[in-house]
Amino acid sequence: MHPSAMNNAAQFFDAYSASIPMEGQPRVIDIGAQDVNGSLRQVAPPQFEYVGLDFQKAKGVDVLLEDPYVLPLDDASVDIALSSSCFEHSEMFWVVFLEVMRVLKPTGLFYLNAPSAGSFHRYPVDCWRFYPDSGRALISWGKRNGLNAELLESFTQIGGRWQDYIAVFLKDSAEIERFPARILDRKKDFENGQRYGAPELLNQTQICQNDRKLDAIGSIAAEKMFVR
Repeated sequence: MHPSAMNNAAQFFDAYSASIPMEGQPRVIDIGAQDVNGSLRQVAPPQFEYVGLDFQKAKGVDVLLEDPYVLPLDDASVDIALSSSCFEHSEMFWVVFLEVMRVLKPTGLFYLNAPSAGSFHRYPVDCWRFYPDSGRALISWGKRNGLNAELLESFTQIGGRWQDYIAVFLKDSAEIERFPARILDRKKDFENGQRYGAPELLNQTQICQNDRKLDAIGSIAAEKMFVR
């Protein structure tokens, strides 16, 4: 668990927890829940039921998945689904997305954190990186499969080796007014942000962070060569 992953999840809970319906104990599921140097369980509200799912037995895993594309949960039984640093390792993450939508309540939220950069790392495979339009693409995929989901917000974290892509989805767009707050209301260290109802990207840039770093290094090297 890298620091920005923990921080972004904490910001998600800060923004959205108060709007979750409290009839009974809200249920949170964590897909890819192995505790590797920390778990999102640490930043979840203590009054929420927290269930860790993974296809490998490990610390932090409460339910072992026999099939990574099938969640052994009833329809509309989950308030919040989390997936952090997991979708890049899913060969067919779009199938998982549909399964997440199935188990969420109409007011349910899906919090996704996946890298937009970073080194090749197999657990057991490493297939994908996520760009600013990835969330909208998943919404289009959902609509094609009869869903009424909506993207509430998304952004790319500035800094860190993984440059996290964060997206927050709502199961049923009819419930949007229930969730007035956004992570982006307070967050400053992001680029290419999207908010529901806002057509333009926030802090838009076409040049990725690594390219900007390379350009800066190249400029410094060129100046030193010129001085000589």
